[in-house]
Amino acid sequence: MRSLSDLLAESHIFSNREVLSPHFIPKKLLYRDREINNIERAIAPALKGERGRNLFVYGKTGTGKTSCVRYVIEEVKGIPNTRARISFINCRIYNSRFRVLNKIISDHIPTYAKRGYGAVDLYEKLTSWIEEDNKIFVAVLDEIDMVKDLDDLIYTLTRINSDVKAGGVTLIGISNKVSFKDELDPRSLSSLYETELVFAPYYATELYAILKDRSSTGFKKDIVDDEVLHYVAAAAAKEGGDARFSLKVLSKAGELAEEKEASRITMKEAEDAIKAAENEVVYDLVSTLPEHQKIVLYAIAMLTQSGGSYKKLTDGVDTYLFSGEVYNRYRSISNNMSKEAKSERWYRKYLSELEMQGLIISFESGKGIRGHTKLIKLLYPTQKMKDVLEGELFGVSKGGKPDGAAEDMLKSKARPLD
Repeated sequence: MRSLSDLLAESHIFSNREVLSPHFIPKKLLYRDREINNIERAIAPALKGERGRNLFVYGKTGTGKTSCVRYVIEEVKGIPNTRARISFINCRIYNSRFRVLNKIISDHIPTYAKRGYGAVDLYEKLTSWIEEDNKIFVAVLDEIDMVKDLDDLIYTLTRINSDVKAGGVTLIGISNKVSFKDELDPRSLSSLYETELVFAPYYATELYAILKDRSSTGFKKDIVDDEVLHYVAAAAAKEGGDARFSLKVLSKAGELAEEKEASRITMKEAEDAIKAAENEVVYDLVSTLPEHQKIVLYAIAMLTQSGGSYKKLTDGVDTYLFSGEVYNRYRSISNNMSKEAKSERWYRKYLSELEMQGLIISFESGKGIRGHTKLIKLLYPTQKMKDVLEGELFGVSKGGKPDGAAEDMLKSKARPLD
């Protein structure tokens, strides 16, 4: 076991750990010039004192959405005499209209923020603050889909543009979920007047170049070789082109090498780091899902493991499930949880979201398989997925014992409805 003095001593592996963090913004973001340019175009009118179009940025986790927006914000900070004012708001933390408004006021009028005012008071103060010198306020809402009363928030912020005589508000929303706007009220949608920007996943070659760039300053000389970098990049590409995953793996591999007091990172450390990161990725992805998406995913995991009312399809390696059978199991689980199952229309949207997150894959079957039907496959290890979901849905930790209704639910195996 390493002593505290060992932990405080200078690392023989890392030269700058921060560079290997997914949250570090480098001076140059590789392979994202087009996306950065589009964000700059969206924000440019605000820098000239004009209202711009709202922008919504989409993409899977680890595709550089937040990093690119933050990169542009840092650029803006270096521009003198601009009327634009910007707030970057993490909606996982500030997850309601009131909290977002209070965060904006805290950023720009801090003496007003802690006086116990309500949302209407905050709105009026924000409006007068914008009007006093014709400001253009840019609200960057990261993980915007996490806001509980999103309709109210969007309507409130866009309404400012109608209520002020000069100045205005521009929104930049960032989300992993392309279809989150489908749940918005028509009046909120009509007020958006937005453009959209989709971030594609990174290729393995791009991830390798990113890792090569970061490792050159993150590690000391000759700590990691190209074989390890290519291996980690390939693993991250398999995870859906996730740069965040690749950086987590590389940093963890460095920590494992340091714990062993090894002189360099080998394939063994890389392999162990990938296994650890995969567990974190499953939890991170599942924990952010809305409850009914978790239930659908749990239905898929249960059927993949134990089978259902129809014969499963398998090619000897992978297992495929009928969409109808998954929907029946979802309804049964919802019923056992005393939840009202959503309609098939919503169920199809949930499948699309789960596929967007890289948790499942689906495709239409050919003729001869019960007519045309959608086939579904789970993309993560079944038991690992079940363990995470049982913790999220029923408070059951791996190896733990569920309580009351959760225990009854698990004992029942959620038999499908006829």
